Amino acid sequence: MRDAIARALAWTLSLLLPARSRHRTTTPAATTPAPVSPWTRPWPGPSSATARAIFTAPETRGLTPEQRETFYATAWAELGYAYSHDVAISDVHHVTTAVA
Repeated sequence: MRDAIARALAWTLSLLLPARSRHRTTTPAATTPAPVSPWTRPWPGPSSATARAIFTAPETRGLTPEQRETFYATAWAELGYAYSHDVAISDVHHVTTAVA
């Protein structure tokens, strides 16, 4: 019984303590750099003031929803951004990435 206890203790200590054999590493393992947070870079899209100016333009007040979406798409295209017409169905405005 003592032999089984001693072997179990030796096995447990071998897992917890550093190795002493030729496979023991003296240098720490290479660490990968931490991923860069996207919040550390400035926002690449239009500012909220620009979006607000386009979506609340007084010229759109008398237009039908289809004409209004065309106006929005034209305004975004003038600034170099792609604007999807498909969002008119959901009534949510979405501006995609800048057009190259």
